[in-house]
Amino acid sequence: MKLSFTGASDPGLIRSNNQDFYYIDPKGRFFIVADGMGGHAGGEEASRIAAEEIKSFLLANWDSEKSSQYLLEEALEKANQAILQDQEKHPERADMGTTIVVVTFRNGETPWRAHVGDSRLYRLREQELEQMTQDHTWVARAIQFGDITPDEARIHPFRHVLSQCLGREDLQEFDVKPLEVQSGDRLLLCSDGLTEELMDEKIVTFLTETPTLDKAALNLIQAAKDQGGHDNITVILVSLEEKSAV
Repeated sequence: MKLSFTGASDPGLIRSNNQDFYYIDPKGRFFIVADGMGGHAGGEEASRIAAEEIKSFLLANWDSEKSSQYLLEEALEKANQAILQDQEKHPERADMGTTIVVVTFRNGETPWRAHVGDSRLYRLREQELEQMTQDHTWVARAIQFGDITPDEARIHPFRHVLSQCLGREDLQEFDVKPLEVQSGDRLLLCSDGLTEELMDEKIVTFLTETPTLDKAALNLIQAAKDQGGHDNITVILVSLEEKSAV
């Protein structure tokens, strides 16, 4: 399949700095979105360190015989350790951490995705939007056990409380799983600055009715800002198409 892709990030309307960080491999082999936390400098550093550590490890091992699952697990572990090491060197950033969501496309393998925290991966297929990641948050767990409804979760005071993130000694696990895709799918990787402001129905509208990926990404960000733009907003869009016959 042929991949088309784009990405964009915006600080939003409330925050003075952007603690999100994203990376798109120029060859379309992998995509990363990170949403940092921990003060003005800490959040920016945590998301940058995580994304660059994952990028470096994937590039160094891309052509190895190791599986994509192994590469992602090792990359996230190295990112976690790199943030912890930076915390030791800079005690003023001791509380910094970051969410992460990563998608890889390696030749001959099923695509894989990995995430920690509440940055998300969605798949749009025939106008149906499906969340492919499960948030590592208090409210997501409460929904899973039936303690609150999804509508209640959107306004719950604990909705931003993470149960997992990179930059913690007690990080227990990563979610690393294969990703089933087909021609015509669109993937959306995003920070919660988008999903906090826009309902799924609104996201579907922009993804289906906007002709180009670049315009769709910018329209999604602008729509989130129109709804308040309370957080940094980062979007990566990936479109999967059949390769044209030569």
